[in-house]
Amino acid sequence: MSEKKVDKFAFFLPNIFTAMNIGCGFVAIMISMNGEFYKACMFILLGAVFDSVDGRVARLTGTSSAFGEQFDSMSDLISFGLAPAIIYYNRFLSETGRLGMVIAFLYLLCGALRLARFNANISKVESNYFQGLPIPGAAIAVLSFILVSLEYPEMFVNKYIAMPYIAFYALLMISNVPFPSFKGSPWVRNNKKKVLFIVFILASSLFVYEEVMIPVIISSYVIGSIFYVIMHKEKFNGIFEWDENQE
Repeated sequence: MSEKKVDKFAFFLPNIFTAMNIGCGFVAIMISMNGEFYKACMFILLGAVFDSVDGRVARLTGTSSAFGEQFDSMSDLISFGLAPAIIYYNRFLSETGRLGMVIAFLYLLCGALRLARFNANISKVESNYFQGLPIPGAAIAVLSFILVSLEYPEMFVNKYIAMPYIAFYALLMISNVPFPSFKGSPWVRNNKKKVLFIVFILASSLFVYEEVMIPVIISSYVIGSIFYVIMHKEKFNGIFEWDENQE
């Protein structure tokens, strides 16, 4: 294989993973219309795996580009914005009429705003913290409610719980709550064995009982982050304030 062909393949490789992310979102929407909500959730989670891989592949191959960044954002809006909104609507809100449509659209709209703000401020926001809940995290939170409702339908298939739940995560995406990214975390760097052990335990628990452990993990991350910010307000004062003329 010539060097030119290798360069072209290296450029397209991360975009292939991004396209697979979009494919997962599309398939999830289609099968949710047939009531296959568990499979739909699994496809979105698979899309999240592809989403986590494409950027790393681009950095490893040195093929990061403005095109790739925009393509990735569009794929995120489909797989983590549009798809979860439709799946959630089909599961909980289809009998609520226009109000259910508005609530589902609110999630999609906030997801689009979250991605637009991220792209606009990518060079300004600290890499250690996300400004608002990232859209993949919000999608996992939304899907986790669907999964737990499949396990305990008598408790969680309730529109009066479902509507404020998705609205809460929609608003978290456009909030200024700092959520840790764990990039460059001193604790992570200094406790690699503990981190690996925690990852192993979490992965094992997901394999054994994903319907409950996915909601537990994402809820722990969100609630823990919010409480940490409340308890350390001084640390985060002005973290997302900057000169609008800053390049």
